Order: sequence, then structure tokens, then C-alpha cells
Amino acid sequence: MLDQIAVILVEPQSPGNLGMISRAMKNMGLKDLRVVKGCRIDHPDAFKFAVSARDVLLGATRFDSLEQALSDTVISIATTRRLGKYRQETMDPEQAVAKLRSRLGTGRAALVFGREDNGLTTDELALCRWQATIPTSEEYGSLNIAQAVLIFCYELSRGSVAPVDSVSREIAESGELEALYEQMTKTLFRIGFLDEDNPAHLMRTLRRVFSRAELDGREVAVLRGMMSQMDWAADLSKVREAP
Repeated sequence: MLDQIAVILVEPQSPGNLGMISRAMKNMGLKDLRVVKGCRIDHPDAFKFAVSARDVLLGATRFDSLEQALSDTVISIATTRRLGKYRQETMDPEQAVAKLRSRLGTGRAALVFGREDNGLTTDELALCRWQATIPTSEEYGSLNIAQAVLIFCYELSRGSVAPVDSVSREIAESGELEALYEQMTKTLFRIGFLDEDNPAHLMRTLRRVFSRAELDGREVAVLRGMMSQMDWAADLSKVREAP
């Protein structure tokens, strides 16, 4: 189970945190560390705090965007402390891991952590299937990112000894979904469904709908075919309206 899970850090700012996260991952049996931009992996402070987990640190893969880092995953959980309009249906770590375990037979999974100061943006959250938060004191709820990673890794480690319930459907990878959303955005613009001033508003809602549906590859292909047919119909309508 643990070999199927990646920890993704979006623009980490502290090399020391990179080292501590590497150590937390190795403590709990995880190895796949992915870093989206941010500070240097080979910084002396990163090595200092990694201690005996330098292999995890040095094995980290760098990406230019979160979308690229998620491209081969079928399950992704974004961690967030802030709640709001687009931060709904948020699970705690135990619930998130239980749901993740029930879907792991479909492919790779990822836990996504944001910047130390501002976390993940709303657009970055939209790239992930589910959201999770660590319940903390109302008086002071902010956790160090390495602490947050350790808590999730611990929950994963606890669950790894139990059998994973496999599912017969192979859920579409993140890269397939992003291609669908890109095509859908263009098509819905053409037919006037999306607001030109704020297209992301409705697209975030559609993303949540399809995330809950857990589309497989065939279903993605059907939806993309539907978008293509809508484009064809829009073109035909313009030809008929032409003088």
C-alpha cells in the first residue's frame, strides 16, 4: 500500500522542513517525495534534518506544477486548514486514509501539502479529488508542515497492515481528467455556459461533481466525445445562421 502513495509538497519554503518531512516519511514507510518548485532539495539544512532519511530526500522528484506532479495519480487528497465556499466535504486524516485505502487498487495516490505560510490555493485544491484537514485547537490551529505530514503518514502506516479493498473499476488518472476539464472549459465557453469574467466558479463545481463520480477512462472518453459533438453542433449552427 505505502509504495503506491506519493507525498507532494507545493513550493516548500524551508529546507529544514524538507529534511524533517523526508525523515517522517521514512519513519512510516513512505518513499515517493515530490516537490513542486520551492527551496533546494540539496540544501545543507535539508540534509541536517533528514538524518538517516537522506535517500528519501535525494530521491525526491521536482516538478514545475502541481498538475504535472499529479499526472500519474488516480487519487489525490489536498490538505487544508482553511474552510470556505470551495473547501467543502473536508475529512479528517483517519477518514481520508480510510477512503484512500478503499480505492488504492485503482492506481497511485497522492497526499498534497501547501506552502508553510499560505497553504494551497483554491485552484490547486481543485486539482485534487478530496480534501482533508487536521482538527486542532481553535485558539491556535496552525501546524508546522512537517508535523502535518507526519500525522498523515502515521495514519497511512497504521492502515497499511490491513487488507486493501480492491475495486474492479480503474479510475482515470489525474492527467486524463485535466485534459477533460481543459476541453470542457473551451466548449462551455463556446456555447455561453461559462461566465467570461469568472469561468473558474462553475468549473470548480463541475470538478467536485466529477470527483465524487470517480470517473474511469471510458467515462472520460464518453464525456470528451460529448464535448466534441457540442463543438460540432456549435459550428453547424454558425453555418446555418450565416447569410
